[in-house]
Amino acid sequence: MDRPVTRRCMPLRINGETVQPAFAAHKTLLEVLREDLGLTGTKHGCELGECGACLVLLDGEPVLSCLLMPQDCAGREITTIEGLRDGPELHPLQRAFAELGAAQCGYCTPGFLLAAKALLDREPQPDRARIVEALSGNLCRCTGYLKIFEAVERARDALSAAHTAEE
Repeated sequence: MDRPVTRRCMPLRINGETVQPAFAAHKTLLEVLREDLGLTGTKHGCELGECGACLVLLDGEPVLSCLLMPQDCAGREITTIEGLRDGPELHPLQRAFAELGAAQCGYCTPGFLLAAKALLDREPQPDRARIVEALSGNLCRCTGYLKIFEAVERARDALSAAHTAEE
C-alpha cells in the first residue's frame, strides 16, 4: 500500500518575489526550485555538495541548494540565476561571461556567476587570487577556468567604472 506523500506549503522569497509552493516534505531546495517552481537555471550536479552546479545565494551568501531544505530558508532572500539580471539588462558578470566565452556547455555557469556576484558584492576589488579562491567550490569540466577568471575581472572593472561614474 502506497503511503501518502507529506506536503509542505510555505512562503519563500525568491528573486525578490514571495511565492508559496506546495512541495513534498523530503525535497531539497534544489528540487523545489527546479521541479515545483520551474526555475531550471539552478542545476542538478553531484547532489553531494561538491560541484557548485546548484549554487544559489541565500541573503547574498553562496549556498549549495542540494544540501539545503526549503524550510531552512523561510524569511530569507533566495537568489537564483534567473534573478541575476535587472529587467532586460544583463548583469555585468553575465555580459563579461558572454563576451569572453567563459561558458562552454553552460551547465556550471549559473553557479559560477552567483559565486562571483557574492564575491563582488562583498569585495568590490578582489585580485585574481581572491577570485580563484571564491570560485574554488565550483567545478567545470569544459574549460581551463582562465576565461572564467578573466570574465570576473572584466565585470569587476565594469562595476567599478559604473560606481565611479555615479559619484
